[in-house]
Amino acid sequence: MNTASPLRSRLFWVGVLYFAQGLPLGIFLDLLPVYFRQHGVDLRQIGVLGLLGLAWTFKFLWAPAVDAWRHHRRWMQAANLLMALCMAALVGMDPGQPQMWLVLGVFAALSATNDIAIDGYTVEKVPRAQLGLANGVRIALYRVGMLAAGGLLMLSDRIGWAGTQLAAAGLLVLLALVCRAAPVEAPRAGPPPRLADLRAMARQPRVALGGLSVLLVLAWLAGRQMGWISGRAEVALAVLAAGLLGLAALQPVRAGSGAVTAPFAALLARPYMLAVLAFALTFKLGDAAMGFMVKPFWVDAGFRASEIGLISVNVGLLLSVAGGVLGGVATHRLGIFTALWSLGLLQAMSNLGYVYAAQLAEAGAVSTSVLYGASMVESFTGGLGTGAFLAFLMSVVDPRQAATEYALLSSLFALSRSLAAFASGFGAAWLGYRDYFLLTFFLCFPAYLLLPFAGRALRAVESKETAT
Repeated sequence: MNTASPLRSRLFWVGVLYFAQGLPLGIFLDLLPVYFRQHGVDLRQIGVLGLLGLAWTFKFLWAPAVDAWRHHRRWMQAANLLMALCMAALVGMDPGQPQMWLVLGVFAALSATNDIAIDGYTVEKVPRAQLGLANGVRIALYRVGMLAAGGLLMLSDRIGWAGTQLAAAGLLVLLALVCRAAPVEAPRAGPPPRLADLRAMARQPRVALGGLSVLLVLAWLAGRQMGWISGRAEVALAVLAAGLLGLAALQPVRAGSGAVTAPFAALLARPYMLAVLAFALTFKLGDAAMGFMVKPFWVDAGFRASEIGLISVNVGLLLSVAGGVLGGVATHRLGIFTALWSLGLLQAMSNLGYVYAAQLAEAGAVSTSVLYGASMVESFTGGLGTGAFLAFLMSVVDPRQAATEYALLSSLFALSRSLAAFASGFGAAWLGYRDYFLLTFFLCFPAYLLLPFAGRALRAVESKETAT
């Protein structure tokens, strides 16, 4: 039997679908900050975009529902069509107004839902023996999707922002039609596997209540700082958040069960895991804290959207991928622990390039070569650090439930990235770009206090593997 044709078909659809997954994230992270800053939106409000990015962090909360009602192709199609409507709705809307943030919040939630459906579809359609090839295609085309967002940014100088938003909407409509044409999933035998998580969450409401209270606190902070809520609404939101947190504290602790909750409980029970979780939150903190303010800085330094799209987004993304590959090679040769501190140090030092570029900009002597160089070095060294960091996360998980534990640790990293992005707007507005970028350099080093514990966790895993 010739298996080449089915394999090519699977890899083709993996590539197409992960392009569809990368494009919305690229729009959110790369296109929107430039759009907002070119329209004079305050840096603090641009930072709020990072808070909306929590949708990708907490998507595991509604992933069981997507699995329960299955039909992944329909979820993909609906999500892409609704994201297209969101992009079209931005045309003519006053940037920075509350209704725009509502549209963007819906866009982020839809993109996260699209991710869930695509991941679920891929897991079902690709046999385990072909996952290695599929992952290579997945990563490459996901990056191409983000590069397409950089292309849209470059296009904005020619066709204007309204034309760019409509072009993005048209591309999302096309992707919706393509997703609908994907091969049909085989009928499922038995109940959805993630329904156990829905039951587990019902038995342990403290997790959901605690998470909801944290989100309400963040919404209260954002609304208060932006002037979107005041008086009774502000008090009511604060009281509701405090009440939910109190209810979460009163709930009894029960043994974990379900595909997500049980591995998380098991993860916490292992030696040094609390330190590992804190390390996962802080290792990329300086990088994340600077990242969301880089593109507004380019705008304020006088660069066009096409230049930002070419250098900061597309060239930067390619250098980040190259850095990730070389970081993986260096980690293999140096060992994970040595790679973490050495490549992490290079990652931290790169932030100083933006400090120098911002100092020149403040003096009215903007240097194109300095800013281009700072961007390229930061992208490449960020990839180096990511290569070592991901190798560390992969090495400390239990091989028996590696996918779930790795996803949980990755979610913690994504959480720190979103919260750092939220705070970055306030920091840059208060300190100015130069001093804020200098602060992000120092934010790289709290993780080094936890590095000894990370090393012990690695040695504990190695000892366990040697014993077995």
